[in-house]
Amino acid sequence: MSRQARKGEAFSALHAGPAFLLPNPWDAGSARVLAALGFEALATTSSGFAFTLGRLDGAATLDEVVEHAAALDRATELPLSVDLENGYGASPEAAARAIARAAEAGAVGGSIEDYDPAGQIYDLAHAVERIAAAAEAARGLGFPFTLTARAENHIRGNPDLEGTIERLQAFESAGADILFAPGLRTTEDVEAVCRALTKPVSVLASPGLSFAEVAEAGARRISVGGAFTWVAVRALADAATALRESGDFSPLAAKLPLHEWFSA
Repeated sequence: MSRQARKGEAFSALHAGPAFLLPNPWDAGSARVLAALGFEALATTSSGFAFTLGRLDGAATLDEVVEHAAALDRATELPLSVDLENGYGASPEAAARAIARAAEAGAVGGSIEDYDPAGQIYDLAHAVERIAAAAEAARGLGFPFTLTARAENHIRGNPDLEGTIERLQAFESAGADILFAPGLRTTEDVEAVCRALTKPVSVLASPGLSFAEVAEAGARRISVGGAFTWVAVRALADAATALRESGDFSPLAAKLPLHEWFSA
């Protein structure tokens, strides 16, 4: 069995077990730290990666994302899923191409969302065609590739739970392995989504909820999106501000066990 096939089997198996946390590194170094800390799989973050390029979320190209995914895949032996945004094109063919390119980079999972960067959510029929094309591409890879379908309503100004559930059910029928509606804020909403679906549900961590609460509500996978990136950047900004405003060098006393983490 190839390295990628082993990773694909391991990632698929995680979704058949108890709820787990899928953290989101923003570069190879953070990926290695998360691996050393004991996580079992990783997922990229489109916003965190865009930050490393000095850009806002949505401003990276497919080629850049593929190169980034390859670097993260080389960095650890953990399974990697890639945030593929809308597939870098509105057509079903674009969604399928994004899955194939992510797989070429070593990934064993990827997500496709139903929101176009132009500013609209795709109509349901078109969104389903895109997931069906992505699912067909994933099934043709010759190893397990976990396809996540994202319904973006709740983070795009349309917190319509019934509409979100309708979309996720349609994506499930179209062949998605995991269903994801980022922006669910209550355990009641998480429970409603999980009850309505037969396949595993992924949830974006929210500061108002705990892992235990989200897992109890039925979610199988919890990711953090770009949040780890912003925690790190906040620490950078706070330390830099302290140096600039007061000349206080105490924030520079931080020591990290990099030799330990990077020997893993």
